[in-house]
Amino acid sequence: MKSQRPVVADEEHRVLKFRPRTSARPPGQQTEQSEAGREASQNDVRREVNDLSRYERTQEPDDFRHRMLANMAAFAFTVALTAIGIWLAMSIADLRKTQDCVLMGRRDCARIASPHS
Repeated sequence: MKSQRPVVADEEHRVLKFRPRTSARPPGQQTEQSEAGREASQNDVRREVNDLSRYERTQEPDDFRHRMLANMAAFAFTVALTAIGIWLAMSIADLRKTQDCVLMGRRDCARIASPHS
């Protein structure tokens, strides 16, 4: 039996060089600006990009107590959700086991709690 391999032409494999954008407009839509005007607009864009002062936090005092209380509340909430999830999974497994027992036609499926003497 012949092995079937796709015919691949050399023109299908090309390495394209990545050129980062240096202006706000796509390369095909350049307007007639002078070279100095282009450099000035590129510097404005770079300055705008490098200006991260709007993301800086003000020097407010760190409220350590409030942060720790919030962390403790989040931890307690996570523990409660985990406990509820485990309880729910075990309850569903117990119900499934009881339902399987009943569907098999057995009569001794219910648990009877023994009284403590």
